[in-house]
Amino acid sequence: MVALKPFLETSVEYLKGVGPARAEALAAELQIFTFGDLLTHFPFRYVDRSKMYLISDIRDENTYVQIRAKVIKTRTVGAPRSGRLVVTVEDESGQIDLVWFQGVKWMADKIAKGQEWIIFGKPQLFNGQWNIPHPEIEHPETEPLPITRIIQPIYSSTEKLKSKGLDYKGIGKLVKTLLLHEKFHISENLTHDILERVRLIGRQEAFLNIHFPQSPELLNRAQARLKFEELFFIQLRLLKQRGLRLQRSDGHVFTTVGDYLNDFYHKHLTFELTNAQKKVIREIRADMGSGKQMNRLLQGDVGSGKTMVAVMCMLIALDNKYQSCMMAPTEILANQHFSNISAMLAGLDVKVRLLTGSTKPAERREIQELLSEGKLSILIGTHALIEDNVQFRNLGLVIIDEQHRFGVAQRAALWEKNQRTPHVLVMTATPIPRTLAMTLYGDLDASVIDELPPGRKPIITKHVYDRDHYKVYNFLKERIREGSQVYIVYPLIDESEKLDLKNLEEGFLTVAREFPSPEFKAGTVHGRMKQQQKDAEMKRFIGQETQILVSTTVIEVGVDVPSASVMVIENANRFGLSQLHQLRGRVGRGSSQSYCILMSPEELGNDARTRISTMLRTSDGFEIAETDLRLRGPGDLQGTQQSGILNLRIADIVLDEKILKFAKNIASDILNDDPGLRLEKNANLAKHLLHMDEHQQNWGLIS
Repeated sequence: MVALKPFLETSVEYLKGVGPARAEALAAELQIFTFGDLLTHFPFRYVDRSKMYLISDIRDENTYVQIRAKVIKTRTVGAPRSGRLVVTVEDESGQIDLVWFQGVKWMADKIAKGQEWIIFGKPQLFNGQWNIPHPEIEHPETEPLPITRIIQPIYSSTEKLKSKGLDYKGIGKLVKTLLLHEKFHISENLTHDILERVRLIGRQEAFLNIHFPQSPELLNRAQARLKFEELFFIQLRLLKQRGLRLQRSDGHVFTTVGDYLNDFYHKHLTFELTNAQKKVIREIRADMGSGKQMNRLLQGDVGSGKTMVAVMCMLIALDNKYQSCMMAPTEILANQHFSNISAMLAGLDVKVRLLTGSTKPAERREIQELLSEGKLSILIGTHALIEDNVQFRNLGLVIIDEQHRFGVAQRAALWEKNQRTPHVLVMTATPIPRTLAMTLYGDLDASVIDELPPGRKPIITKHVYDRDHYKVYNFLKERIREGSQVYIVYPLIDESEKLDLKNLEEGFLTVAREFPSPEFKAGTVHGRMKQQQKDAEMKRFIGQETQILVSTTVIEVGVDVPSASVMVIENANRFGLSQLHQLRGRVGRGSSQSYCILMSPEELGNDARTRISTMLRTSDGFEIAETDLRLRGPGDLQGTQQSGILNLRIADIVLDEKILKFAKNIASDILNDDPGLRLEKNANLAKHLLHMDEHQQNWGLIS
């Protein structure tokens, strides 16, 4: 939500009442740098000041009261610096004392006998008499935009800001100063047609009433207006970008389905694809043969077969004489993909190589040479793929796995390696809630693999309290003796003074004691280990040299060990719901019955209980994602902080789903009528989108 330039882009330092020190604190604590930032620092709640009490109505059950009374006496009790100011006021029903223990001299100078005030505060009993300590006071009829009247705004603040006089009231005064500035003006950015169709109030009226509502009705209308505006422009921008992409005809044309794909499908595929996989491959083939650049999001729950779809897409690229690459967020996952894909393509004349930060210099040079000469068909790797000296001869397809784990600049660097933008397939095993997908990926075509391969047994999920550890350990021993492997996951690596959690190092010692060698062998993996150490431990586990892997969430994504059939999550109450779901997905990859055991203390908060009960109730990734979004909010889900799209100021994509859908429909109607927003009636919309693009990198085509 940005408006006039340059007024609202003026440094907040130059607003009356701010200055350099307060400006520095506002920037550091609340990221308020400009007038516009202050304007969009909206109240997070409001206090209803609509009711006026008589003094005689005050009862002990009243939390806050508001009275209108006249000063009849003021007095200072005690020493000037350590004393208190007592002001007696009265209305038609009686008298009450107002008491200040701080700012005594300043308040004494402000209040005079005979003055009438609006008084708001929390009454308390002292020696059997009511008084109101440190009330808010305001002249009844004086100031424009009164901070305290019918509905009082409450702004978020911090201890550091409060020490500089910027509590919620201090921030409110700054906002009022801004709104009353002689140059303050908010230009309308919606069209007359939209305002009429949606029955929205004007933009300036909305900003005035979101901060200082003149009535409950106007507050509701201001909130509705600003929420709609915020979500509408996100949708308009995404849909416009999608329209521009679909208009272009600059994509590689993959029309051939030749020997590589046919040979693989008929001679090397050892199982039948699911109907969902077949459907997704048809959608991708249509994209890649259309002459337009593909930009598709592939969602598939853990174990649904996304990698197989990716392999078949890379073979289509190869049939059309183009190279492919797949970028994964970690070396463990890149190694896993390389191993699996190499095994799938064994027997075919397809060169597949792996490039990570651990690749030796000599091998790196060889890969670069083969790549630039077009002799390397598929390159799998980590962020090492985006280094400047990695040059493809004819890159036709880019696949990003667990794409939200990459920064947008990293993703962009891949397809800048080609003069013509390659086809792009971004994959995620983290199901994306509908509202989040609409907001983040409205410009992408979406495919979903909503079916697991046949023969997979549902994972049995159990919740066990810490006191029953010995029962869990006995169960693990039984499973290991039957040939299974086990993950035990901890939330921390070492001791934390702030969180009383079991940590990995202590856990590993416990496991070593409870599962003695030589019958049992355990390994450990965590994020602070060097890559070579992690790889060595993972290879030992994958090769079944160890039966127990004690780990942090580094194994959350991508590790595929079919014989691992038990996942134990210690302190499960400390994990997010989607994270629990991802961890559970590390087992159940083979044909044997698998288990996920959620360990926790008996004392659980409401959110933790909801997360655990959801895990016990369902394995539907989309249902889990929706619940997680409701519990946590969008936060940094799917890398939204990196993309910048979901820095929402007032809307909530969970609570405001209806507004989001309505906004998307209206944006779609407008673009169907005027795809380029060139009509005069849409000038406001085009101007605001241009302003958005000037202030935010356009990552729409590389989500």
